[in-house]
Amino acid sequence: MFDIGFSEIVVIGVVALIVIGPERLPKVARTLGHMFGRLQRYVNEVKADINREMELDELRKLQSEVQSAARDIEHSVTEATREVESGVRSVESQLNEAATGAAASTEALPPQPSPAEGGSKSDVAAGGGSKSDAAAADRAATGAPQQASLPGFERI
Repeated sequence: MFDIGFSEIVVIGVVALIVIGPERLPKVARTLGHMFGRLQRYVNEVKADINREMELDELRKLQSEVQSAARDIEHSVTEATREVESGVRSVESQLNEAATGAAASTEALPPQPSPAEGGSKSDVAAGGGSKSDAAAADRAATGAPQQASLPGFERI
């Protein structure tokens, strides 16, 4: 801490011995030792407080970085959720439009002869009808309600 050599310490000791005297010198040296120890402890406590404050500042910076990253992730997740929801709504509306269009087109078709009216599934299928016509004839023959099929999808 201080740049004091051995010769300088001896000079300080001799002057202290002459000024203070041999009777009080041990008591003064002990008091100075205690005061020096307190000074060192105080300096060490200040250093520790400064280090804690620096670590606390680093932790606050880290916390703000983590919070901003969490907000970014939350924002991207909500954006992705919105995109998926809009895609689902778009597909749903397309399917609903296709279903209403298919229902309107099946209502506009002339009624197919049912097996009870003298027609059969083989007549419909042999008459150049498609698979969906044959499926419609099957549903009509069994009495099942007729559902509109989506274009490109065949009912099983």
